[in-house]
Amino acid sequence: MFLSIDAGNSNVVFAFYDEQQQRWTHEYRISSQGGFSLAKLEKEMHLYMLEHRIGRDTLTAIGFSSVVPERIEPLEDFCRRFFGRSPYLIQGSSYAGLPVKTTKPDEIGTDLMCNAVAAYARFLGPCIIVDFGTALTFTVVGPEGQIMGVNILPGLKTAIRALFTDTAKLPEVALELPTSAIGKDTVHSIQAGVLYGYTSLVKGMLQTIQEELGYRCSIVATGGLSSILHPLAGSFDLTDRYLTLEGIRLITLAQPKKNKAPTFPRTQSAVPAPGNPNRRFGSGPFAAKRGQSFRAQTPGKSPTWPSRSHIN
Repeated sequence: MFLSIDAGNSNVVFAFYDEQQQRWTHEYRISSQGGFSLAKLEKEMHLYMLEHRIGRDTLTAIGFSSVVPERIEPLEDFCRRFFGRSPYLIQGSSYAGLPVKTTKPDEIGTDLMCNAVAAYARFLGPCIIVDFGTALTFTVVGPEGQIMGVNILPGLKTAIRALFTDTAKLPEVALELPTSAIGKDTVHSIQAGVLYGYTSLVKGMLQTIQEELGYRCSIVATGGLSSILHPLAGSFDLTDRYLTLEGIRLITLAQPKKNKAPTFPRTQSAVPAPGNPNRRFGSGPFAAKRGQSFRAQTPGKSPTWPSRSHIN
């Protein structure tokens, strides 16, 4: 069992990957806004693992990414105390030897790099990762795995919260997509403005990026809010809530042992995208050529990367 820990601005996520089933089987999430108690986390994690029959001795490795520096040391201490092993912390020095390259390893967020690695491992070609989190980000990966750039803007919750905190009379509303794009009352007006507005924003950004590049990219959506904007479903080749967690796993497992080079996937399936049969994984200039063999991938499973960790 592999454990990925993703410490974001809003939540800390613990996800367990079953190496025999080759899929993510369990996920525990705790809000980190306003801080959280490590004692409470230890108690709740103990109960969660008992309930789901996850033995601590089944863990082969722990990978850890954090975009909040002050949470790194407490969570590292928690892992050593609770799981009896140190996590591998993903940072700028982790990217050497990966198929995804960046010229600014210490500047790009580790969550964005994890997204890029997981998406490129699946498509093996140019892709754009749209992460619907506290911030809405677009990470652009080129044909050879190079990070072309990143766009960052306020996320959905951040935008709605800003309207509430920075105005005198506008209320804080739920993130629910209304049936009409024309607001009929205050709550409806905010929901329609933000959610339909962001729908158009995402579509426009994807079109503008690909027009500037001059070629089509595979589009991947991730993040806790990626399922809210239903009108965007047809715009994505893949929606994967575990994308960042998978990137954490792949980067951790790719760390060489005694300078031994890691093994990376060489092929990827060209199967219909979920909910959108007209778009295919690996379509466009990187689609499978006639007669070319691809290994079929089961939806929800990960591409073939090292199955055992070198991280102690």
